[in-house]
Amino acid sequence: MADVAPIEANESVAPRGELVVPIEDIAPNPDQPRRRFGDQDLTDLANSIREKGVIQPLIVRKWPNGDAKYQIVAGERRWRASQMAQLHELPVLVRDFSDTEVLEVAIIENIQRADLNPVEEAAGYRQLMDKFGHTQEKMAEALGKSRSHIANLLRLLNLPAEVQAFLVDGRLSAGHARALITTEDPVALARKVVEKGLSVRDTERLAKAESEPKPPRKARVVDDEKDADTRVLEQDLSANLGMKVQIAHKPEKETGSLTISYKSLDQLDELCRMLSLTPSGASI
Repeated sequence: MADVAPIEANESVAPRGELVVPIEDIAPNPDQPRRRFGDQDLTDLANSIREKGVIQPLIVRKWPNGDAKYQIVAGERRWRASQMAQLHELPVLVRDFSDTEVLEVAIIENIQRADLNPVEEAAGYRQLMDKFGHTQEKMAEALGKSRSHIANLLRLLNLPAEVQAFLVDGRLSAGHARALITTEDPVALARKVVEKGLSVRDTERLAKAESEPKPPRKARVVDDEKDADTRVLEQDLSANLGMKVQIAHKPEKETGSLTISYKSLDQLDELCRMLSLTPSGASI
């Protein structure tokens, strides 16, 4: 519900009914979901404001906790551009909004006017959930979005910071990023996608290939290379020790290795006992 503030000495009412206030009496919302404002976009808007003024008033609310008199609900881009254009006052509409409504309006205004990047949009949804207990269903209803859209965006916040930076910079789309979420090394894959300029479809195929289990590496078959005498010796030693014995002999060098495999600590103790005895049975 609108709550029009009393007019003070340094304020006036424009012909269309909005309040005109000094620009220094207006401050941005610290919970604004948009974190990046393109320099060129602001410059273009500032040039337009110099020529035609601020055509659409900002939406603000009284701000009892700050030094300024009003806090921006919607229109921070116009406020920033007006500063660049060196305007001294701005048209505003004063509304009585709660903290929840301020954040909702800020997200809606940004989505409708100058698209947030996927990370900023997801962060805005996360703010609504963490600060005000909104469910995904409630946000979908309030913001006119599908629940799956909101759920998919929120998953992007689980990606490493470097991948999120690619999203913010526009080098990856939300479709690219969703394909990377379940991979073991999303940073490495994201770098490859950016470097090669891969499409979303190509990225999905790459991510699927990376996530598929690798076939076990085949063990090198050595038994066929052993002569009959070596295999018989392995069997005899295994029978005498009660443990598996493998001999890897290199005939050309007359060297090799003997491996004894034990299945329990008791077998290991028995092996150590046998190795520590002299042929006569006396302890070494």
